[in-house]
Amino acid sequence: MLTVTWVTDKLAPSGAQSGDPGRGGTPVQVPAPFEYVRATSVENVLELLDRHGEEARVIAGGHSLLPMMKLRLARPEWLIDINDVAELDHLTEDADSLRVGALTRHATLLSSELVGRLFPIIHDAERVIADPVVRNRGTIGGSLGQADPAEDLTTVCDVLDAEIVIAGSAGPRVVGIADLHRGPYETACEQHELITEIRFPIRAGRGSAYEKVERRVGDWAVAAAGASVVLEDDGRICDVTVGLTALGVEGCVPGMLEALCEQQPSEELFAEAGRIAAEASSPVEDQRGPVDYKRHLADELTRRVLRTAVARAGALAAV
Repeated sequence: MLTVTWVTDKLAPSGAQSGDPGRGGTPVQVPAPFEYVRATSVENVLELLDRHGEEARVIAGGHSLLPMMKLRLARPEWLIDINDVAELDHLTEDADSLRVGALTRHATLLSSELVGRLFPIIHDAERVIADPVVRNRGTIGGSLGQADPAEDLTTVCDVLDAEIVIAGSAGPRVVGIADLHRGPYETACEQHELITEIRFPIRAGRGSAYEKVERRVGDWAVAAAGASVVLEDDGRICDVTVGLTALGVEGCVPGMLEALCEQQPSEELFAEAGRIAAEASSPVEDQRGPVDYKRHLADELTRRVLRTAVARAGALAAV
């Protein structure tokens, strides 16, 4: 156990307080003091969470938690580091699913040939998540646990109908991705529980894609869309899901399956799907753009990801 008083790269002058200008007028942002412990197993993490209760937080990459701590928006008394919990870092292909440990790094997902072959949408999304520094440390479990409405992998998991394994003192439980997020920054994972695994169902003939518009490389999405398509032997669509990021849609876009199922893919069909997505979206005007622009992106990006997903599904069918 270690007691930590944070020291920043830019030290405050003598007598300066947190938030006071440092040298050169730079605000000094430091977390409140906290206790730090490194967990060695999932069982150990759960025991520590039970022991320290509401004042404990789990940390892996830390790209969301640490900035909140520096701003004093989060003031945990205990940080439980899970980076040594090797059982949470794995990619395992079963007969009907790909199991991804919650500690799996974004960079690992992006570099995995297995992930790219089974779920190209994950590679699409990982390429546009932040920058290499974040991708080298950030984890899939941390991304989903943060429940940020503009986070890319939530849409990917929605589209792929992923399941989330949550460990607790009473044993593990499995929830669908639609049941994990209860609202912005709120999940079904309770304080004493830990996300341990994400399961992606494998379906023959499935193509998938993700595309994002951002103001600059590595930024949060202005808007993004993901799609999964399964084709019949004759090329007709037999299953389809579309998800939107940062556009006010919870889960997948409703009405998409009914509109596209049993249809032959065409530009006219993609245009209809884009119209449905734009109507379903409920964006807000902010520094990233006005409402009309974002609805236009919902339409255009839906067309693009469906076009790519169908092409990928068709290529699989031709093999």
